[in-house]
Amino acid sequence: MRIAIFNQKGGVGKTTTTLNLGAALRRSGNTPLMLDLDPQGHLSSIHGQAPLEANRSLFAFYQDLRSLHELELPWEHIGHLIPAHQQLIKVDSIFGKGPAILNKLRHGLEELETTNPRPTLIDCCPYIGVLALNAIFACDCLLIPISTDYLSLQAAEHITRTLQVLEPVLKRRVERRYLLTRFDRRRRMSDDVRNKLRDRYGDDVLDIVISENVSVAESPSLNCDVYRHNASSSGAHDHTSLLKELVERGDLNITLR
Repeated sequence: MRIAIFNQKGGVGKTTTTLNLGAALRRSGNTPLMLDLDPQGHLSSIHGQAPLEANRSLFAFYQDLRSLHELELPWEHIGHLIPAHQQLIKVDSIFGKGPAILNKLRHGLEELETTNPRPTLIDCCPYIGVLALNAIFACDCLLIPISTDYLSLQAAEHITRTLQVLEPVLKRRVERRYLLTRFDRRRRMSDDVRNKLRDRYGDDVLDIVISENVSVAESPSLNCDVYRHNASSSGAHDHTSLLKELVERGDLNITLR
């Protein structure tokens, strides 16, 4: 199954959620494929050995018609990564927004899954364009990290309106899960944001929250996931619980060991 991690607001923990959910999958006995669909390439930079050449990145999938399989890199302790490149920023201007380009990633993943089915996580760019639309068209579930501040509630509304426009085109409801991140139990605002989010989106809001945690914040700068940095931290526990809830809800069809 494919989960796209997306929010139009920056600084909400999109990339760290992708990274640590991937690591949680690996620790559960499942080897995920990670796609970095953000021209900023933060996920690729955490990998530490992603190639610098555009023709060895996801850009080559769009520009040079290379298969996704050709572009995979092994990622020790996690799985595999298809890296980003800053040239991805050109995809909108080069290819427009026709049906062929909007469905390109979905078709590429479907071809890949015929020989190697596995959970796939897509780290999206923080704006609506061809790349984010590719991820939304390709995913089975949209995971929306929402940091516990009031501006993030506005971002959630923007995403909801975007999905309302897209769903008639897709001819299906895009399953979405709202994940509260940077949750500080000492701050009344955190509970207030959670309550407002639940009032608006009901069961689409996940029960688990990702608490504010030093290990989660530090691990990307050390080129590792939270488990490699501090497996006993509350941040590691939160991401294990996140994976478990996604499986229980049917958003990931895997077996946990």
